[in-house]
Amino acid sequence: MAMLYKQGRRPLFATIITISLLVAACRLITEEDLKMVACFQVFDSMGICFSARIKAESPNNTGLTSKYDSGEGKDLSSESKDSNVSSFSAPLTPRSEGEILQSPNLKSFSFADLKMATRNFRPDSVLGEGGFGSVFKGWIDENSFTATKPGTGIIIAVKRLNQDGFQGHREWLAEVNYLGQFYHPHLVKLIGYCLEDEHRLLVYEFMPRGSLENHLFRRGSYFQPLSWSLRLKVAVGAAKGLAFLHSAETKIIYRDFKTSNILLDSNYNAKLSDFGLAKDGPTGDKSHVSTRVMGTYGYAAPEYLATGHLSARSDVYSFGVVLLEMLSGRRAIDKNRPIGEQKLVEWAKPYLGNKRKVFRVLDNRLEGQFSMETAFKCATLALRCLSIDPKFRPSMNEVVTTLQQLMDSTDSGSNQNNTNSRPRRRRQSADDTNSDGKSKTAYPRPSASPLYA
Repeated sequence: MAMLYKQGRRPLFATIITISLLVAACRLITEEDLKMVACFQVFDSMGICFSARIKAESPNNTGLTSKYDSGEGKDLSSESKDSNVSSFSAPLTPRSEGEILQSPNLKSFSFADLKMATRNFRPDSVLGEGGFGSVFKGWIDENSFTATKPGTGIIIAVKRLNQDGFQGHREWLAEVNYLGQFYHPHLVKLIGYCLEDEHRLLVYEFMPRGSLENHLFRRGSYFQPLSWSLRLKVAVGAAKGLAFLHSAETKIIYRDFKTSNILLDSNYNAKLSDFGLAKDGPTGDKSHVSTRVMGTYGYAAPEYLATGHLSARSDVYSFGVVLLEMLSGRRAIDKNRPIGEQKLVEWAKPYLGNKRKVFRVLDNRLEGQFSMETAFKCATLALRCLSIDPKFRPSMNEVVTTLQQLMDSTDSGSNQNNTNSRPRRRRQSADDTNSDGKSKTAYPRPSASPLYA
């Protein structure tokens, strides 16, 4: 009996020791440990959401969403409103005026001033609308910058941030800081801004000819096709603007080069607008910067879409798309065309490097205004800009040089034809110019696009 008792005590003692160790271990578990266990349980049950957040924050994420769909192409400049992770992963954006880089060239307007200048943002003052919001026409005094009556002082374009839009304070701040620090004849001039409570506004110089997009693609009695010489002039101006941004002194990647962002003054001088997506270029020996994919369908470089790697050569590709639009008179993306012709670059590429086939790409409204040799050189330049490998694309300085030579040869050839031969009889365009540079007919005022009337 005693032996049985001794044998039974051993498992009893073992059980008591085990319980004692468990109690001691439980005492070591703190409240924070329990919270951590609970968190892991939550993450385990939300595995899909957690992995979605990582994907959203990855610089290589190339999910392409749109801030608005115009029918011709989709803008990629922000994540979808319906995303479950956008508000969760996005960092808070500061709202203070201290974020704005000091610039003696910028005027800080009050909201009341701009409200008065635009006649209380009346609907009939709207010049255009976009992802940022609406653009209104206004008037201010040239010296004091105070609001004046319509028809007096200077005309301005006031862009007002839409609180419900996809673009927000970050894009507004980028425009203020980039355009506030730099001046160039081929960048639209930013006169000032308004940062007051929830209001975010930008005040630009007025661009009376409007956007290149309208002049290329809108039809009707008010929009005659741009002549060959004017298209070259616009291309040279836009190229100079990009070359300035890419220069060693600035090193800025524009990231949203397209026809709607190229505005024209009264003399058809091109100026780049909308710097909300602009980004500082790589520094040191780096070849690119990694960032979330943003831009517009049909214009973004393939390597940027695939990897999120952004460089100045990404802008060169976008320039090639715009140059091709100017040559062809077709949109980069046009779903109204036959299946094989909806994507301009894919359709046109096989013809651009062939002298015998390049005419198939050219806008037939330009017939008789250029030599095939000049057109082929321009098409070849566009093809180089559209190279799949960024290393084979020219720099914007090279692009400017080539286009300038083509424009000069076109002008000299035109003058020679005017003096030595009888001009070909054809239908005159409203864009044709006299030898003194003055327009033969007044070009009608465009409408319904940002920053102009």
